Amino acid sequence: MAHDKKLNKTNAARLLDELGIDYSMSSAEVDLSDLSAVTMAAKLGADPAQVFKTLVARGDKTGVIMACIPAAAELDLKALAHFSGNKRVEMVHLKEVQPLTGYMRGGCSPLAGKKDYPVFIDETAILHERVYVSAGLRGVQLNLAPDDLLRACHGQYCAIARLDEGTGEL
Repeated sequence: MAHDKKLNKTNAARLLDELGIDYSMSSAEVDLSDLSAVTMAAKLGADPAQVFKTLVARGDKTGVIMACIPAAAELDLKALAHFSGNKRVEMVHLKEVQPLTGYMRGGCSPLAGKKDYPVFIDETAILHERVYVSAGLRGVQLNLAPDDLLRACHGQYCAIARLDEGTGEL
């Protein structure tokens, strides 16, 4: 397993180690004024379609759920509600993200959070050999096979991303 030796292991990386999943860790300088996944993709030299941001939402029936979608995409809340068995889903308030997950904005990982919330991964992940997700710290990313991510977070693939009107990308 290839790792950047300078990086300390995060809980997400330790979980992958426990599961015997191959991954690598990468880091990039953090600009607190721009924590966007698209910016992170550029710093990593990666296609934004391969860099997945983790969003935290709340369903009217299931409670808290997580969604992983490509960097330049927007979350389709209606689709997420459908796939998660909810009638309605809304994003949690930013101030709730850290108490719920243990992760800060810009460093939210679908892996090894405070609780094991249901995770829904946009199905476009399967188009890539490897994808990036946050390692649980701002500026630190895990790179792994989409099916390994799915297995590690007990996730589900579904169509939950839509085109970002600003960029015209998925």
